[in-house]
Amino acid sequence: MARQRRAHLPRRLRWWPVRWPGQPDHAQGSYSGGFSQGKREGEGTLKEPGRTYRGNFHNDQFSGNGHLELADGTTLQGQFEQGRLNGEGLRSDDAGNQFSGHFVNGQLDGHGNFVGTDGDQYTGAFSKDQMEGHGRYETQGGDVWVGTFHSGAPNGLGELIGADGSRYVGEFADWHFNGNGRLTLADGTIYQGQFQNDAYQGRGTLTRKDGKVESGAWANGQRVRDGQGRLLPDPLEVGLLKQGQLLDNALAQIPQSTPATELYSLVLAGDGQQSVFMREADYVTQLLATRFGARGQVTLVNHRDHLADRPMASRETLSRAIQALARRSGPEDLIFIYLTSHGTRDHDLVLDQPRLELGNLPADELASLLAPLKNRDKVVVISACYSGGFIPAIKDNHTSVMTAASADHVSFGCSEEADFTYFGDALFAQALHQTDDLEQAFNQASAIVAARELSENYEPSEPQLWAPKPVLEHWRLLRAQQASRALQSAGLSRH
Repeated sequence: MARQRRAHLPRRLRWWPVRWPGQPDHAQGSYSGGFSQGKREGEGTLKEPGRTYRGNFHNDQFSGNGHLELADGTTLQGQFEQGRLNGEGLRSDDAGNQFSGHFVNGQLDGHGNFVGTDGDQYTGAFSKDQMEGHGRYETQGGDVWVGTFHSGAPNGLGELIGADGSRYVGEFADWHFNGNGRLTLADGTIYQGQFQNDAYQGRGTLTRKDGKVESGAWANGQRVRDGQGRLLPDPLEVGLLKQGQLLDNALAQIPQSTPATELYSLVLAGDGQQSVFMREADYVTQLLATRFGARGQVTLVNHRDHLADRPMASRETLSRAIQALARRSGPEDLIFIYLTSHGTRDHDLVLDQPRLELGNLPADELASLLAPLKNRDKVVVISACYSGGFIPAIKDNHTSVMTAASADHVSFGCSEEADFTYFGDALFAQALHQTDDLEQAFNQASAIVAARELSENYEPSEPQLWAPKPVLEHWRLLRAQQASRALQSAGLSRH
């Protein structure tokens, strides 16, 4: 399946009419200001249950420039007429979202602006408090919609300029690509044709960045017929036929242990909807081989485009990989396991291959799967939201555990266009290039993540570490022996 961009959609805005209290009640509250013929007139201040108004009055009603505060936290200021905003004004809700522009009978009608507390902004036409007409909407993440809005969302012709460098021009329905359009991805891939709910659907042509052209009929992002109308094999079915052999080949490459202390690795990218996990997994696999000398490596990947050429990540493939590592490694060896994916509040690691229904991996089941390695020293690193919840289930004197977040916090960086999660970048792309010491690397990575989260106004993820001394000493022994062997090899090569 072609890589399609799925933008971070804004939440649906809370457009609502303000509940306006009735006429001022002379019998309740207090008023100080001008009167004329027994009615409030001119400048004054009115305090009543549920509201406070400061400004101009006419014929006992708010009229002219004024400022109104309601009990629910709503504030309104600007031009009032007959008790409501009429003309230029500003309305803020209890959360701090701001709506400004031209009001008619208390509702935005005409040109206006919206600024959300989360950083989203809209400038354009409104009708009865809804985005209606031509406008521009930009999310805090940098995605920009420009075009026709209807009922509070892009509907009709418009353009989406993605924060990842992608661009779509065409028809929309409620924020989604729907109808005819042209999508240019950040890598240069172009799709021209029909869409439905963001997916390629109907007739279309995909031109990949290498110049390869694929035309025909598409269904849910898959090309199902070629340009001549001939039915194409389903990539899912082809991939499933190949999966058994792909796993067997990967496990067959694990070498048998030698008398020397060796490093084996197992890396898993769990969520196949977003490419960041596959990119991160491949980087970690290469780093462990080139910098830390891993010789027996297994990488399990879920990705929408790689079911036919990569062994996928499931509970069963993970179990078989662990069993193979237990058979091939020895008690003198170390095992490095890296799991990267989304995580749930219930401390499940998400395992998702598009168009398949895979079960997630709970913390207690991961502990059971690791049982064949119970007598092997190992380092387990988990980059996922709420990943700290895995530590109680899998920690022991043979298992050091690093997690990207505490048990009750989310982690960040899971986006289609990213090369790393925040924690993966900090630990593998930065800290482990500066130090071989696992504790120092974790502390450096935690500081890098904390600084990044602070600069971006995110709640701290609070990475966690369980580090038994026997595992840390085994790691130091491994690195010392590797260094000694490297020196011996260098000496022999000189002779």
